[in-house]
Amino acid sequence: MPVPDDAGTETDVLIVGAGPVGLTARALLERWGVPTLLVERHRALSPFPRSRLVNVRSMEIFRGLGTAAGITDVAFPPEYGRIRFRDTLDGPDFASAAMAGIDARVPESPERGVVSSQDRLEPLLLGAADSPVRFGTELTALTENDEGVEALLADRGSGAGTRVRARHVLAADGAHSTVRRLLGIGTAGPGALGDITTVVFDADLGRWCADRPAGVYFTAHGSFLPLYPEGGWSWFAPTPDDPEHADWAAIVAHALGPGVHAGVEVLRVQQWVMRAFVAEEFRHGRVLLAGDAAHAMPIIGGLGMNTGVADAHNLCWKLAGVVQGWAGSPLLDTYAAERRPVAQRTLRQTVANTRLLQQVQQHHRERIASGETTPKQVETPWSEQYFAQLGLVLGAAYRSAAVLTGHATPPEPSDGGTDYVPTAEPGHRLPHLWLAPGRSTLDTLGEWFTVLTPDPARWAPRTGAAAPWPLRVEALPHEHLGTYRLGPHGALLVRPDGHIGARWADAPRDDDTLRRALAAITGMAPD
Repeated sequence: MPVPDDAGTETDVLIVGAGPVGLTARALLERWGVPTLLVERHRALSPFPRSRLVNVRSMEIFRGLGTAAGITDVAFPPEYGRIRFRDTLDGPDFASAAMAGIDARVPESPERGVVSSQDRLEPLLLGAADSPVRFGTELTALTENDEGVEALLADRGSGAGTRVRARHVLAADGAHSTVRRLLGIGTAGPGALGDITTVVFDADLGRWCADRPAGVYFTAHGSFLPLYPEGGWSWFAPTPDDPEHADWAAIVAHALGPGVHAGVEVLRVQQWVMRAFVAEEFRHGRVLLAGDAAHAMPIIGGLGMNTGVADAHNLCWKLAGVVQGWAGSPLLDTYAAERRPVAQRTLRQTVANTRLLQQVQQHHRERIASGETTPKQVETPWSEQYFAQLGLVLGAAYRSAAVLTGHATPPEPSDGGTDYVPTAEPGHRLPHLWLAPGRSTLDTLGEWFTVLTPDPARWAPRTGAAAPWPLRVEALPHEHLGTYRLGPHGALLVRPDGHIGARWADAPRDDDTLRRALAAITGMAPD
């Protein structure tokens, strides 16, 4: 092990991993004014396409970071927000379904989700902040004490060691998380679902796809994904028995179908394991897990990366509060209380649909092998109900000490139905409504708590009464009172992550109503 530089480096939050989750966390924390250092073991951002779906909730988060428009600019147009099932790529569809919120805007959000490859997303997220990033730097050890965390880092080129002292560590270092391993945190779930190979290739496939575009084509012999609007493809399928000697161009050509003569040029091949688990702990003292380090989702349905982005959004305002002194350490316990149930529900959904996909593909391989030529319409892994994913991505209901329900016994959250019914009950994401052309209620949110009320004068805190919490009071038009179930003097207290922390149907009980609510939500002892 290299001898560390004892001079070391100090920062408030050490972020481990420069994937979409770590990069999102870096940008969010920078907006809060929290010093961070991000380290990544690879020498650059990944050139591999990997995740390809940015759902509507992630786009809302990126809207707040100012990156949504740039992400849309490099993404596919809306007509690619669809999946298609075929025996081979050159064959007819035997099933198809739209991706809700991707193929078209939905009234429940100011944003549209997009189909875009991860290697197009990550540079935009990297450019969304100026905080330092060290590529080619590997975390090798962690030691925690009452004051913070000490991490040992090694430069993968020179081998030079560095000692970093941080108040907290945010581990976004993937399904094989070094941080999770060093802390001895176990996982629960199905585990490995299969060995997968992804082949990135060039080929002229426009003849078979231009009139029926899709974000993914599932065939009996693997799945095809267009990578970029200007061209490029990837194909993934179970890894064959002898991958070292596989003729990948021939395998991909076979999956394309006998009528396709497109001159497949293989550019890159990657073998990986599709994993499915949730970490047994999301918080270990001053270390917090996010993204694939906390939960590995099968790629089917495109929920893995997006769930991790929502983790960062939930966590970063809480870290900022603890670091800056306007929140108590118990607030960090609400991260696992809120996000772990979401991860578990999402995992159940993605595993069920992955297994159904595998069954459908196996059924069609057997049908083709038997000589049957006409595919039958079948129940697809994504029925129209499944692709109404808004219940999962917009409908998450948090229940924790950071949500004031107003009930003696908080109601249990639903098990993640696919339908989304907007509600202004505490714990839910603030429903989107238009305040003015181009300005959503979600645009009132940011690095502060927001009071939305038709009576701003009544809810404006006395001078200094809201200290130390960042707070803004926003006027709510009277035409929206019915949707939010508020009286003419009522209010919603919305957390920085867009979830409702408290709701008052009418006027505050006294001048300290808001202060007591903020203290309770942020884990601060009342004065």
